[in-house]
Amino acid sequence: MGSTITEKILAAHSGRDSVKPGELINAEIDVIMCHDVTTTPAIDMLAEKGLSKVAYPERVVVMPDHFVPNKDIQSAEMVAKIRRWAKEQGIEQFYELGRHGVCHALLPEQGHVRPGTTIICGDSHTSTHGALGAFSTGVGSTDLAATLVTGELWFKVPETILFRLTGKLGKGVYSKDVILEIIRRIGVDGALYKTMEFTGELIDDLSVEARMTICNMAIEAGGKSGIINPDQKTIDYVKARTDEPFELLYSDPDAEYSQIIDIDVSELEPIVAFPHLPSNGKPVSQVGEILIDQAYLGSCTNGRIEDLRVAAEIMKNKKVAKNTRMIVVPATTDIWKQANKEGLLDIFMDAGATVSSPTCGACLGGHMGILAAGERCISSTNRNFVGRMGSPKSEVYLGSPATVAASAIEGKIADPRKYL
Repeated sequence: MGSTITEKILAAHSGRDSVKPGELINAEIDVIMCHDVTTTPAIDMLAEKGLSKVAYPERVVVMPDHFVPNKDIQSAEMVAKIRRWAKEQGIEQFYELGRHGVCHALLPEQGHVRPGTTIICGDSHTSTHGALGAFSTGVGSTDLAATLVTGELWFKVPETILFRLTGKLGKGVYSKDVILEIIRRIGVDGALYKTMEFTGELIDDLSVEARMTICNMAIEAGGKSGIINPDQKTIDYVKARTDEPFELLYSDPDAEYSQIIDIDVSELEPIVAFPHLPSNGKPVSQVGEILIDQAYLGSCTNGRIEDLRVAAEIMKNKKVAKNTRMIVVPATTDIWKQANKEGLLDIFMDAGATVSSPTCGACLGGHMGILAAGERCISSTNRNFVGRMGSPKSEVYLGSPATVAASAIEGKIADPRKYL
């Protein structure tokens, strides 16, 4: 019996010829990503134990992003702490304000993600990086601390669900709609502690950025990780960003999966996830009349340049509806600059939207887009739990960048296909 790509990566990093689901292993970690919120507790834990030395500073990448620019004294102190810590530890890969970004967009953009590697971060959406053929998963601050001082972390080898995605996406339907449909079908615990491996005709057609959107939301189905076998698009993307070597690993044809799910996307409509779960998806034709107060375009899920291009195409020469506000957040500094160069930011601002510096702020209900009680937001982010973007009496609906843009124009949740 063959092995999945996830099993091969974990075996290679634990000194084993092979591993099987359910086995406990200790794996070497190639990239340890740190952001402002979960790294500070990890630093404190290490200090309490008298463990002051990071084992491999060259493997650590520090990216303050959740409360950047700092929103208050507390967040300023938090970032100041990890800034001092990084300097003390000789960590050179620190992305300061001005060349910063949302960590799961910045890490691959800057060449830190390579096929066949292992990546952890104290953030659930670390699953994003499996789009490049890496094993990448989120951990808590305790496991982050342990990895910082050892360079290794224990795992129970996850079972893998294979999603075979066939067909062609229709006009106005995107990878965000695909992953929302998958989560709608299997539920928020449908892949609990399992790897979600995506393959098929659709995946072959998608850009690397679109694949990242799918892997990003694997966690919303309870997944341990999301992953896609590398292809030429993967190789081209990585080689354009780093000269570091990497190994291409692939799932064997006779690999064993806990489940195989076939989905034909040919008839898929734009999907909108209703409050308060990402699994509460409905085709846009069944949404009805839902007025919105805010439209939010950004995040590690859909704040990349192709997302901004899709939304700008819809919003060109149009206006944000009266009594509706729109916030646009390019996910990294380089994306912001590229969007500015292409005139996308002018399109958004001419339409009446505001454009922010890169930040996770509004996505987690931190700052720069908080919702008041009774307000509704259509968002290109990944979560719509109670109180996720502000008041527990607010409502968050999830959709693609195209759906967000169309909804901003109409002041209600709208079908983007009429604008394309």
